[in-house]
Amino acid sequence: MNTPFSRFSEYFIAVAKTGSLRKAADQLFISVSAVHRQIALAEEELGIVLFERLPHGLKLTLAGELLYADVLKWQKEFQQTRIRFDEIQGFTRGTIEFGLISALNDGFVMQSMQYMYEHYPWINFNIRVADSEIVAKKVIEADLDFGLILNPKSHQHLEVLHFLELPLGFVMGKSHPLAQAEKIYFSDTLNDNHFIPADPLIIHDYVQALYKHHQFIPARKTESNDIRLMNTLIKANTGIGIFSYLDVLPYVERDEVVFKPISEKGLHPLTIALCVAPRRQISRVSQLMIKHMIEQMEALKSKVQQL
Repeated sequence: MNTPFSRFSEYFIAVAKTGSLRKAADQLFISVSAVHRQIALAEEELGIVLFERLPHGLKLTLAGELLYADVLKWQKEFQQTRIRFDEIQGFTRGTIEFGLISALNDGFVMQSMQYMYEHYPWINFNIRVADSEIVAKKVIEADLDFGLILNPKSHQHLEVLHFLELPLGFVMGKSHPLAQAEKIYFSDTLNDNHFIPADPLIIHDYVQALYKHHQFIPARKTESNDIRLMNTLIKANTGIGIFSYLDVLPYVERDEVVFKPISEKGLHPLTIALCVAPRRQISRVSQLMIKHMIEQMEALKSKVQQL
């Protein structure tokens, strides 16, 4: 085939598992058109239909099922080939030590870890989950290869390799009356129960500043320092919240909630930064994961720009 087989196999397996071009695209952090193009090209070059197009999704044809079984087998065999390649290069063992804030325990970081598990199964991990200041301190002290933190402060011993800006917005269940609105004003939410992030969540200060700026006091509110709990309640259509896109990303990707960005002068987005200590020599395996994470962050940035 003209396109890289490794890319086609990744797309093909994702579509086969999810039964949907859109869900596969969300899982891979790419566009639906890119997935469709790979599948269509494969069917054209193989001269056979791989998926049955149904009203509610895609289903493997008999030919598709045969190819699916072979692709899984080929991937496993190719993994052994990759191991032998790495042995030739002296790249057979390694440990990745990194830190991150708890808000990143789902989404693109897990996608990168899954990638490393699949392609380098012999790699060990040492992961530290803590607040941004602690992670930054551990990176500076060379206890960690790299760290993912929020709103990094300028420091001569901390280098930002890549960053991603994420907006704040209203979050609501899919059946909420405002879910289809193009723009939401605070006055539109007077009758809603407001889910409000509490200390020590970083988003707490942003949300309080917004309420103060609009001189808005919710008639009903539910405060919590657990974002996951609030998202679960919002998904059940019990109220509305103001979170960062980072806080709701997994729920948006699963099409469980609706996120409406707030665009206001002076409202700064949250910044996720991938940081390293400038003087620390990073292992090859960590460099590989960093490269993949940057690709994931760029893909996520494209999604944010489409909001």
